Amino acid sequence: MPEQIIEPPDGTDALGSMPSTNSPSYATHSGLQTAFDHFASRVTRWAGSPTMFCLALGVVLVWALTGPAFNYSENWQLVINTLTTIVTFLMVFLIQQSQNKDSVAVHLKLNELLAANRHASNRMIGIEDLDEQDLREVADFYTRLADRAKQGGSDRRAYSIDDEGMPERLDRTS
Repeated sequence: MPEQIIEPPDGTDALGSMPSTNSPSYATHSGLQTAFDHFASRVTRWAGSPTMFCLALGVVLVWALTGPAFNYSENWQLVINTLTTIVTFLMVFLIQQSQNKDSVAVHLKLNELLAANRHASNRMIGIEDLDEQDLREVADFYTRLADRAKQGGSDRRAYSIDDEGMPERLDRTS
């Protein structure tokens, strides 16, 4: 039996967490979350621009050129180490926020395609919430399904997880 996701009794997610797209609380709006999302999106687009790369390269070059003036001292080295550590630390959180949002959007788009395609199994919707071992079992199942399709030869029949059924342990409808 797959692990159950236990949500707080009020239906909300932990403070600041990225809620599961399968939870009702995902549809609620938070002003703070929305503001941070807009900020993170703008900063990550800006940080990934050629202008920012050139600016960062310029900072490193200025730092390197000032080395002789500071006798390549420990303080001179500390400046670049501190600067890069702070920027990296903050950017990790901003980039992760943007990645979380993009990931959720891709999952929702894939869920829509699965739901709209009558040949696709709706049981695959929300599969991203399975743990890694369960995902490995589904991947193994699809490997066997692909082998079965190859053995079919010129038969162009489409095979689906519904043909043989989801591995028992993963079938959430049972």
